[in-house]
Amino acid sequence: MKKENKKLDKLFDKFENQWDIEALENNHEQRFVQKLKSKKSNWKRFVSIGIAASIVVMLGLSIFNTTPKKTEELRFASKETKQTDSIFTVLIENELEKIREKKSPENEKIISDALKQMRTLDSDYEKIIKELETNGESKQIIYAMIRNLQTRISFLQNVLLHIENNEKLKNISNEKTI
Repeated sequence: MKKENKKLDKLFDKFENQWDIEALENNHEQRFVQKLKSKKSNWKRFVSIGIAASIVVMLGLSIFNTTPKKTEELRFASKETKQTDSIFTVLIENELEKIREKKSPENEKIISDALKQMRTLDSDYEKIIKELETNGESKQIIYAMIRNLQTRISFLQNVLLHIENNEKLKNISNEKTI
């Protein structure tokens, strides 16, 4: 503690004649309040733009989100089943996002076919969830649910691999023509 006090004393001694000791002007407070008021209007504008942008993003997500609401569908499931579903759902969403990023005129047919197939797998999954709600959890239902989720992930990975192979072939053919 004493060492720190000595260090602080040395620091103050070092900068002793360099301190700003000017007195503020008489109307300083009034100028400060005016600046503060003018900044509030900009802040309000920024907040309103932010709120509007948030609403647009939320609407966009709700319109373009095609995955079923898992939290509602799994209300009768155990904690482990819900966790398994949420983990797989995140993986599926990540793969779907990767595929959407690869969208181009050359890949459009592949992607649209893949999304059709995903809708079929989603409807199968919804049937499994209804079965889960009706009959409760059983090994067969849980196995079917996990199998469906695994199938969707591997399907999306295969689609992504197919798209990447097409892109490589396109690049190779472009290199040969040059």
